[in-house]
Amino acid sequence: MLHIIFFALLASTFLLGMTWMRIGLFNLSGNRMENWLQKFTNSPFMGMLAGIGMTAILQSSSAVTVIAVGLVSARILTFPQTIGIILGTNIGTTITLEFFTFDLTKMVIPFIIIGIGLQFFKNIKFKSLSLIFLGIGIIFASMNGFELLAKSIEDVPLIQKLIHLMKDNIVISFITGTFLTALIQSSTVMTGIAMSFLNSGTFSLDTGIAIMIGANIGTCATALLASIGAGNEARLTAYAHIWLNLIGAIIFLPLISILGHASSIISDQPPTQLAHASVIYNAAVSLLFLPFAQMFGQYIIKLLMVNKIGISLGKWRLQNLFQVESPLLATFYRHLPLF
Repeated sequence: MLHIIFFALLASTFLLGMTWMRIGLFNLSGNRMENWLQKFTNSPFMGMLAGIGMTAILQSSSAVTVIAVGLVSARILTFPQTIGIILGTNIGTTITLEFFTFDLTKMVIPFIIIGIGLQFFKNIKFKSLSLIFLGIGIIFASMNGFELLAKSIEDVPLIQKLIHLMKDNIVISFITGTFLTALIQSSTVMTGIAMSFLNSGTFSLDTGIAIMIGANIGTCATALLASIGAGNEARLTAYAHIWLNLIGAIIFLPLISILGHASSIISDQPPTQLAHASVIYNAAVSLLFLPFAQMFGQYIIKLLMVNKIGISLGKWRLQNLFQVESPLLATFYRHLPLF
C-alpha cells in the first residue's frame, strides 16, 4: 500500500513539474501560439511543422490539441487545418522524452534554488523562467524517485504479477499505458515513468515501447473531453487525434521488436532507446499519414456522419417502439440530443 501511495505521489509531482514548466514556457510565448496556428496551417505539411513547434514549446501534445479544438470551436480554424497540427503534435512531444535522457540529476537542487530565487522578481518573464527551472528540477527529481521505487516495488506480490504479465504480453502493456495515460492526462509523464522503470531493469524495451504506444492513445482522452459540447468540427479534430494514434498502434504493435532493434542500434541505454523509439514511431506514423491527410480528414467526416445517422436511426426506432406503448416515452426519446 505504501508503494502505491509513493507511486501516486511521484506521479503527481512529475505532473506538477510538467505543468509548471509548460505554464512558464506558455507565458514566455504569449499569444504567439494561436497566431502561429492561424498563419501556418494552410497545408498539412505546414500545419505539421506548426504542431511540432508548438508541442516542443508547450511540452504537451494534449495542450496543443486542446488549443486546436478550441480554435476550431471558435471558428478561427477549420477541421482540415488541424490535421497537420495533430500529425505534428505526436512528433513534437518526443522532444521532451529526448530531453529526459540527459543526466541532470546533479542539477536538480541548483535548478530548484534558481527557480525559487527568480520568484522574488516581479517581472512576469522572470516568474515564468522560475516556473521552468522549478519544473525541470521537479521532473528529474521525480524520475530519480521512480528509479528508486522500481527497485523496491518489485517485492510487492501484486506488482510482481502485473510486471510479469506485462513482460510476457505486449497487449497488456499497451492497455496499461493507455489506461494510466488517460488517467493522468499526459503521455509524456507515462513514458517518462516507463523510462525510469527501464533504467532500473524492471521492464524490457519491448514492454516500454508498448506502454509508449498505448500512452499515445490514452492522451487522446484530453482532446475528447475538450470537444464535449463543442461543434461538429471540434469533435472531428478530437476524433482525428484518436484515429491517427489508433491506426498507428495497429500498424506498429506487431513491429515492436523491429522498432526496439532500430532504437538499440542508436543507443545502448534502455531509457534513451525508448526515447528514440518514440521519435521513430511518431515520426513514421505522422509521415505515413501526411500524404493522405486530406483523405484521412474526409474519412473522419464520413465517420461522424455515419455515427450521427446511426444515432438518428436508433432514435427513430425508439420513437416507433414507444409510440404505441407509451406516447409519453416517445416524446422523451424524440427530444434526445444527437451526439
